[in-house]
Amino acid sequence: MSWFYLGVAVIFEIAVAISAGNAKGFTNVKWTAATLVAGAIATFFLSLALLTFDVGVGYAIWTSVSGVGIVILGALFFNQRLNWQKALGILLVVGGVVGLRLTGAA
Repeated sequence: MSWFYLGVAVIFEIAVAISAGNAKGFTNVKWTAATLVAGAIATFFLSLALLTFDVGVGYAIWTSVSGVGIVILGALFFNQRLNWQKALGILLVVGGVVGLRLTGAA
C-alpha cells in the first residue's frame, strides 16, 4: 500500500508544480489555492508512504519521480524543450531510483 500512497503523492506533487507555475507569483487566487491544496494532499500521502519507507529513500523517490514527471509533462503539454541533456538527466534519476529500490527499501 505504501507504493500506492507514494504514487498518489507524486501525482499531487506534479500538480503543485503545474499550479505554482500558473499562479503567477501567487497573484492568481485560483491557481494559488490549487497549489496549496495539491501540496497539502501530496504531503499527506507522502507521510502515509513514509510509515513504511525509510524517510530518506521515500523522499528521494518522491522528489525525483515528481521531477521527471514535471519535465516530461512540460515537454508534452507546455512546449518546453526536452534535449539530450535533459533526457540523460532523466535516465540518471531513474537509475538512481532503481538503485534505491534495489537496496530493499520498503
